[in-house]
Amino acid sequence: MSSVARAPRGWLLMLAIGLIALNMRGPLVAVAPVIAQLEDDLGFTPVELGFLTGIPVLCFALAAPLASLAGRKLGPEFAITLTLLGVLFGVVVRSAGGGALVMLGTVILGVAITIGNIVVPLIIRRDFTPARQGAAMGTYTAALNIGSFLTSMVSAPLAELLGWRPAIAASGLFAVAAAAVWVIAVGRRAFIPAAVTAADPRRAGKPPSRWITAALTFGFAGQAFSYYGVTAWLPSLLSDELGMAPAAAGAGSSLFQILAIVGGLGVPLAARFASTTAVGLALGLLWLTVPVGLLLAPELWWLWCSFGGVAQGGGITLIFLAIIRLARDQASAARMSAVVQGTGYSFGAVAPTLLGYVHGTTGAWTGPLLMILGSVAAFILGTSLSLRRVPKPH
Repeated sequence: MSSVARAPRGWLLMLAIGLIALNMRGPLVAVAPVIAQLEDDLGFTPVELGFLTGIPVLCFALAAPLASLAGRKLGPEFAITLTLLGVLFGVVVRSAGGGALVMLGTVILGVAITIGNIVVPLIIRRDFTPARQGAAMGTYTAALNIGSFLTSMVSAPLAELLGWRPAIAASGLFAVAAAAVWVIAVGRRAFIPAAVTAADPRRAGKPPSRWITAALTFGFAGQAFSYYGVTAWLPSLLSDELGMAPAAAGAGSSLFQILAIVGGLGVPLAARFASTTAVGLALGLLWLTVPVGLLLAPELWWLWCSFGGVAQGGGITLIFLAIIRLARDQASAARMSAVVQGTGYSFGAVAPTLLGYVHGTTGAWTGPLLMILGSVAAFILGTSLSLRRVPKPH
């Protein structure tokens, strides 16, 4: 058993994981605050802008098998090094030229981050004791949202001072900081490919059955559809339904994002005192308040956004914890993660377009909110069926 979680270097590894997570969403959301400048400067059409913002999630889905293979064949340490180098390269390419380079850089970012999506949970599974895995995963998912929040906050002011290119390139500083700490934490293994072996003395017994994997995939698909659908359309809904100004509507979306930190850090703590199934059901009830609350009492949007933020941050933490605790070894964890994330993000990728189509066709938000209600129900059902098999940490 690895003792890294008990050694002083375990805290350094925890810091490295947090810094890596800042790169996993932050560079992607850097574009949103400067989208109008991109449109004016590069002549992007609305369709092209929609495709630009959808590329990363599409990569999360399509590149998941490749990312899983990279993690197994190259080893987690070297794969994370590739992730950080890919993020830095993608950020530079995206900010260096015209529309074609913006698209190419975004694809590079999407593929690089997909590798990190798959590999970081493998590192947490291998290098932290079961009792510490929850804290490490909570740190990871909380930092995902911190990176998004920080980037969203600084991109627009930087663009006003320096222009949109330096503004979206600034997120590359996260990759430089993470790479420095990563190399210190893992040493020369960061530069040496090393294939993962299937043997894992920490876990005996049979691998999770296909129906457990299918149920967890179903739950994550509901989580991803709900998250990306709400993220894309919440500001427009608040503006249409309550007449909120764009800045105020954007604040509602920020509340939904930043409170994910509470869910990410709170789920491991809650799982110490309650079963994972009970925690999953509690998160599902919090998720339900978003579509139900916005349908019945939209004036309380701040409350529903708060509950939903906790739910979305906690939901992804719980599902990733389930993957690393259900898998028998590192190789099976990589394969399981690729199936769950690849399928789930496929549903997340189509959510904004599908909800936008329903809203445009009906001229109302009732249909999209009912679809979110259905996807939350999928999250509740899928996690209820799969989480009861998750072993307790000891």
